[in-house]
Amino acid sequence: MDTARHGIIFGAGEYYGIRPAPVQGALIVAADGGYDAAMSFGFTPDVVIGDFDSLEGEVPDNGHTVRLHPEKDDTDMLSAFKIGWQQGARVFDVYGGLGGRLDHTIGNMQLLADIARHGGIAFLHGADVIVTAISEGTLIFPAGNVKARRMISVFSHTDASYDVSEVGLKYELDHVRLRNDHPLGISNEFRANTSATVSVGQGTLIITFPAEAPTPEWTGDITPTPTLGPIDDRITPLLAPDLR
Repeated sequence: MDTARHGIIFGAGEYYGIRPAPVQGALIVAADGGYDAAMSFGFTPDVVIGDFDSLEGEVPDNGHTVRLHPEKDDTDMLSAFKIGWQQGARVFDVYGGLGGRLDHTIGNMQLLADIARHGGIAFLHGADVIVTAISEGTLIFPAGNVKARRMISVFSHTDASYDVSEVGLKYELDHVRLRNDHPLGISNEFRANTSATVSVGQGTLIITFPAEAPTPEWTGDITPTPTLGPIDDRITPLLAPDLR
C-alpha cells in the first residue's frame, strides 16, 4: 500500500501533548472541533466537516466546509473518513480521536474495524499508545528497543478471528482462533532488537501498541472498496416522531 494516499484527521478529543507530524502530500481533514486543533498545530485543513457542536471558534467559510445536520446517523469522524476515502486516502493517522467522551472513543475504535474491512488502515494516536485494526492482513514492526512493560495487545473485533499469528513477541501465537469474549492476546511485549509481526487470515483484529514502537508496515489482502458510502446529511428516521 505504498502508493495509497495518506490522510490525517483531526478530531475534537484529547491530544495528550502530541504534536502531529506533517506527511508530504497528505490530505488534511478536520472533523468538527478538530478544526481548532488543526489550526493550533499549523495545519490548514483541505476539508472541514461536521455539525459543529464542538467547534469553539467560527465555522470556517472558505469553500472547503461541509456542514452536516446535527441529528444524523453518522458521527462526524465517520464523515471525515468518508471524505478522505473519496479523495483517495487509504491510510489514516487520526489525532484527537481518543479520550474525552468514552462513547466517542468506542465509536472511533469501531471505525478502525470498518476501515480495515474496506481495505484500508487507520491509526488512532493517544496517550503513549496507538490503536489500529487489520482485516485479512499483517502488521510488521521493525526491530527496535521498546521499554519493558510497554504492552502490545491484540483483540478480536469480530465474533472470532481465524489464522491469527504473533511472531517475534514475548508470547507467540501460531495460526490460532481468537474470540471477542476472551482476551487471550492482551499484554504481550516486544523483544529487544527483534522484528515482530501480527497477522490474521479471516476476521478483524483491534491492536494497541506503544507509541514508541517502530512504525509498522501494513500489508492487506482486501482490495479497497471504491467508497465508504455517501455522506450522511439527513435527519435520522430514528428520531422520535414528536421531535421531527
